[in-house]
Parts: sequence; structure tokens; C-alpha cells
Amino acid sequence: MTDTSSNMASKPASRPVGLPGLIDDWSSDQRAFKGVGWRKSMMWIFLLSDTFIFSIFLLSYMTARMSTKVGWPNASEVFSLHIGNTNFPLLLIAIMTFVLISSSGTMVLAVNYGYRKDRKLTALMLIVTAVLGATFVGMQVFEWSKLISEGVRPWGNPMGAPQFGGIFFMITGFHGTHVSIGVIFLLVMAHKVWRGDYDIQSRGFFTSRKGEYECVEVMGLYWHFVDLVWVFIFAFFYLW
Repeated sequence: MTDTSSNMASKPASRPVGLPGLIDDWSSDQRAFKGVGWRKSMMWIFLLSDTFIFSIFLLSYMTARMSTKVGWPNASEVFSLHIGNTNFPLLLIAIMTFVLISSSGTMVLAVNYGYRKDRKLTALMLIVTAVLGATFVGMQVFEWSKLISEGVRPWGNPMGAPQFGGIFFMITGFHGTHVSIGVIFLLVMAHKVWRGDYDIQSRGFFTSRKGEYECVEVMGLYWHFVDLVWVFIFAFFYLW
């Protein structure tokens, strides 16, 4: 009788299956984000919600473009760069894309040096990434100024379909806001890394446990997401 009781006590309690089991897993964190820090988990959840927003924007763009009866502006002409008497189609957009994709490479280096706990190189790569991001935003401001000077407005467009202006400023502006916010946080994090906050666990915002640079990796997730979104904007808006 004793052996039977001990065997029953040693058996793990049965867990619910199906939808109740899924709810039980997520609510008790037995499967979802297991072994992942809360900062990284929250960033993934935020990026998932942001993915829905950008997806809705791009779907709205495709719907508007395919449903309008007025001709859609030719991207090669609208976004051409005039140098002297020569037009270079999509030259500015190609440079912007190259700069932003390059910033992903420097962000990877920052995370890598963070894993190695190389404070100076981590801060340097964060600063370089921020400079590349700020350069991208500056070129986007130039692009906006050029189109505004040519008469493009959110409510109208002299080059074709009136929906073009509103959709262009909404999508690129929302993405540019993400990049601008990212640049600010990159500079803040570079300052904290350079000051050694992650080595001594200084109190304050965006501080990891002593000797850990998890916040740099979390910032890398955000930055790579911003770069990935631009690839879709580039393909749908400028190449289509």
C-alpha cells in the first residue's frame, strides 16, 4: 500500500490539452518565451503588434492603387534625382536603402561586441548605427521637401492619382518616425555603455543586470525590424 501511494505521488500531475492547455502554457510561462528575459519578450510582442500596423498600411496602399481609375504616378519619374540636366531614377532611394541596410551590419557588430563585453567598441558601433540612421532620416526629409515643392500633398497630387500623396506621407512618415525614435535610443544606449552602466549595474532606465548587455540586443531587435520594414516599403512603393 505504501509503494502504491509513493508511486502515485511521484507521477506528475496531468495537464489540460487543447485550448485549455494552450492557455495554461502561456499563463504560467511553461513554454512561451521560456528562458527569455522580460525585456526581449516585451520587445517581440511590441514588434508583432507593429507588424500588424505596417501590414495594414501596405495592404491599404495596394488596395488604393489597384482600385483607383486615375493613373498612378511612375515611381522612376517621381523619385528621380535631378543632377544638372540628367535624371537618375531612384538614385536617392537606392542610397537611402544602402545606408539603412548598412546600419543593420553595424548594429550586429554592436550586439556582438556587447556579448564580448567590449564596452568601447559596443558604444562606437551604436554611435555609427545612430549616425547612419540619422543620415537616412535626413535624406527622407530631402525627399519630402522635393515632392512638396513639386506640388504633392496628402490631399492631392499633380502627377496622377490623388491618393498617392496621402499614402506616401503616411507610410514613409510612420517608418521615418520609427527610425528617428531608434536613433534617439541608440544614442542614449551608447552613452550608457560608454559610461559603464552595464558593468556596474548603475540605476536608471534601460539597465540590465551587472555585466550583461541584454538591452543592446533588445535594441538590435527593434533596429533590424525597422530595416526589414523598409525593404517591404522599398519593394511595394518604389519598385512596383
